[in-house]
Amino acid sequence: MSKSADKPVRKRVRKSADDEKLKVSESILKTAEEMISVPVSASVYGHGHMRAYDKIGDFEVRPGFYEINGATAIPGGVNFTISSHQATYCELLLFERKEKIPYAVLPFPKEYRIGNVWSMIVFGLDIEEFEYAYRFDGPYDPAKGLLFDKTKVILDPYARAVTGQHVWGAKRSGFYTARVVRNDFDWGVQGNSNNQMEDLIIYEMHVRGFTQAGSSGVEHNGTFSGIIEKLPYLERLGVTALELMPVFEFDENLAHRDFYGRNLIDYWGYNTVCFFAPNTGYASENEYNREGSQLKNLIRECHDRGIDVLLDVVFNHTAEGDERGPAFSFKGIDNNIYYMLTPDGKYYNFSGCGNTLNCNHPIVQRLILDCLRYWVTVYHVDGFRFDLAAILGRNEDGSPMSKPPLLQSLAFDPILGGVKLIAEAWDAGGLYQVGTFPSWNRWAEWNGRYRDDMRSFLKGDAGFADAAAKRIMGSPDIYMPEIRGSRASVNFIDCHDGFTLHDLYTYDRKHNEENNWNNTDGADDNRSWNCGVEGETSDPEINRLRRRMEENAIAVLMLSRGTPMFFMGDEFGNSQGGNNNAYCQDNFIAWLNWEDLNRNSDLFDFFRFVINFRKAHDCIKMKCREGAFGFPEMSAHDVEPWSCDYKDYSHFVGVMFSGTNEKTGEPQAVYLAVNTYWEPLSIHIPELPEGCGYHWRRVVDTYERDPLAGWIDDEGTPADESDFEGHKDNCRWYIRERTVIVFDAVKD
Repeated sequence: MSKSADKPVRKRVRKSADDEKLKVSESILKTAEEMISVPVSASVYGHGHMRAYDKIGDFEVRPGFYEINGATAIPGGVNFTISSHQATYCELLLFERKEKIPYAVLPFPKEYRIGNVWSMIVFGLDIEEFEYAYRFDGPYDPAKGLLFDKTKVILDPYARAVTGQHVWGAKRSGFYTARVVRNDFDWGVQGNSNNQMEDLIIYEMHVRGFTQAGSSGVEHNGTFSGIIEKLPYLERLGVTALELMPVFEFDENLAHRDFYGRNLIDYWGYNTVCFFAPNTGYASENEYNREGSQLKNLIRECHDRGIDVLLDVVFNHTAEGDERGPAFSFKGIDNNIYYMLTPDGKYYNFSGCGNTLNCNHPIVQRLILDCLRYWVTVYHVDGFRFDLAAILGRNEDGSPMSKPPLLQSLAFDPILGGVKLIAEAWDAGGLYQVGTFPSWNRWAEWNGRYRDDMRSFLKGDAGFADAAAKRIMGSPDIYMPEIRGSRASVNFIDCHDGFTLHDLYTYDRKHNEENNWNNTDGADDNRSWNCGVEGETSDPEINRLRRRMEENAIAVLMLSRGTPMFFMGDEFGNSQGGNNNAYCQDNFIAWLNWEDLNRNSDLFDFFRFVINFRKAHDCIKMKCREGAFGFPEMSAHDVEPWSCDYKDYSHFVGVMFSGTNEKTGEPQAVYLAVNTYWEPLSIHIPELPEGCGYHWRRVVDTYERDPLAGWIDDEGTPADESDFEGHKDNCRWYIRERTVIVFDAVKD
């Protein structure tokens, strides 16, 4: 500890009457910037008005702005604010850049504490020349959840940038420190996206895995900048939203393990170190005091292309783990406030990761709200997907709440008013809330029942036809149309957590041996089908069947009510070798192999076509209040039209959407026919009214055009429409086994 900590020299600087008046005015000034914890405007606090009251060592100081959490640059100095309910002492540590021994230790004077908040302005600091942290003292009683240790260096929970690691994979040296960030990124006049939920095509992506492989062909592999290089590709594919797996600061080496010379790390990033700081390992170069600039640049470039950016956020637990885990932030500040604790001071583990954040405590609730407001106002983020969101509705003892204060606050917060909120509506403690998640009609949900029911139906399991029809129609049995509607349903067949789409039809069982848990990790209920052989094969018949199963899945997904989402690489057959839990695999298992795009270009073309087909048909997206051609706006059918009395042995589902195009005013009708039976079927589709000037055209048949190489032009439309004409006046069709056909009502 430095000498300044042993005997801090405090000298009172003479105050004038003007100073006292200024202090009062400052204490009641609450700008919008303060409420969302962003830098204070120099026009509000001019250079000439800030005078020191005290001196600690060589530093002139004064009481700070108590409402502004974190460290904030102001004219002439830096405002430091942090709170703890039970600490008895707090000191600020200042470090030279990259150093681990503080060059100054500034104890907060007792009178600089108001309630449970310490706040101090330190003058003369150059934010480019220092890093900072804190130390606290207070009672130590683990049975009561009190873990104060005056020797522990504590990271500011509101830190805008975290030091100690600048290159992905580099091991952190010692404790975490923080930096002050300049908020001077030039957004121009660009605001947030105006895309509506029903218009989103969500592409779930891991920042590093998307471009890390050399085959990606980008200059800045595995970074935010690498994604920017691939935006023309994503734009051509047709996606309208990126859902980025965690980008908050995490330490990938925190759970490092060695497996036969291979490093197993926290590759996915679901163990957050700091909620306000971007992951520096995803930057292609050091961004001292401008951390996050490359992420902001990515978001700006996405918005220029009409693409939303959604962040996968993890407020259910932190990287501090359980009793055996490190104590670098919340544990050393207010352990028994930030975490759910048992009566004897142990950690509840509803997250499956060692601890559980006490989300509905007022202090934690404010932290989460401040965090989301910050990412919306400073980073222009368009929405959030909340990992294990059922935890956000638990009380301090873990019991589910009927009206969780946090979820209600997020639903009605003015700054978050236009932001997409998507819940993973379950947790590791068994709380499953798909369809019952407290939403206030603001929250959408990952529809886990869509994934499970559609996987079972598509692979031919009996008894799922009725459920499949409902899922395709927006799950009205889960999301009542008059209350929430299909906008609440984010539909997906696969995601980062589980098999890729290719592996779903290549493996009957998981193959997670490389994770070094004896294949005990990862889900066992995969509802997958290997099409006859476990793993990759050279058998052309099996490979054609697998391709058809992939096309069936994506065709049904894109023609379902709700918001579709798929995982990166699905569009060109990405495989993880049967690993359905690649959270620790920073290697070829989890990285995209872009050579697959050349090998499977026909699959990419199929994805493009069904995505563009969805975009062109408002009737699929619930943008039509009434039907067309005398049809209802949405209807389910069996092999005969207008009958949907599905039996346990039923393997066919037909769904028709109809309505009016929002832009052209022209009538639309789309009929989706799905045969998951292992034999062909004869079907009868609804007849268009005689003399209406329209006929049914078959635009997709996953059996007849298999493979589909070259079947669409650069605009994503059929290159040779005559191949799909079919019988204009005949509504009886022959649908092959395990096949999807899509019919479109087109003008004569």
